[in-house]
Amino acid sequence: MECSSLYNKNSVIGTLAFFPRTPENINCHTFPSTCSFPLNSTNPFATLSSSSAVKCYGQNYGDEEPLSTSLAYDVLGVAPNCSADELKSAFRNKMLSNFTKSEIIERECLDPFDQPECEAFDLFVNETVCIGKGCQFSCVKKAPHAFTFSSLTGTAQATSQGHGEDYQVHLAAGQCPRSCIHYVTPSQRIVLEELLGSIMSTPYDTSAEADLLYSLIVKAHFENNRYQKPKKQPKASTKHVDWF
Repeated sequence: MECSSLYNKNSVIGTLAFFPRTPENINCHTFPSTCSFPLNSTNPFATLSSSSAVKCYGQNYGDEEPLSTSLAYDVLGVAPNCSADELKSAFRNKMLSNFTKSEIIERECLDPFDQPECEAFDLFVNETVCIGKGCQFSCVKKAPHAFTFSSLTGTAQATSQGHGEDYQVHLAAGQCPRSCIHYVTPSQRIVLEELLGSIMSTPYDTSAEADLLYSLIVKAHFENNRYQKPKKQPKASTKHVDWF
């Protein structure tokens, strides 16, 4: 009997019963409704044309601005007008060098100096033998975008990675009179940098640690030269095979 009282000659059930101003809590979320329909029409959907768009979400939905294209170039460290080869090279170096310490710790069961995880493109400067600012063939002058002088020791150190195919960096490494610039893998670099930090910050004799650092560098050179990229496994196909 109560339902029949909701009907009259000119209207059907009020549309507020179907489209309340604040819908019920759906999946623990309350969404303010922006739907509106004429209450005096016998067909509340008759006034909607094919081009009408009903918005049933909040006003702030989908207002996030997309990321700009220039941000992607900034992450790779290249200019927006760079060539395709430069872009590919920057992306490749970024993928090879973008390792976190937590990711490398997961490989603690493997010795990075016995089994390198990738090609050696990261830069490491052995500051224990570096001449510093008095070097005639200073790497900082050759490639200032990759090297700088330490404010504490005055020796050269690598400030950025991802220069595996940079000619100026290769030239600086080749012309170093003390051969203190080395190409290593990311995991090898972390181990060498931690050992170097303990050597440079210790006031007493660290000749044993320096010898260990040198032996690790020699071992890294040997194993990195033997490193081979994983070969792609051929895809097995049974398209033209007769099964009996």
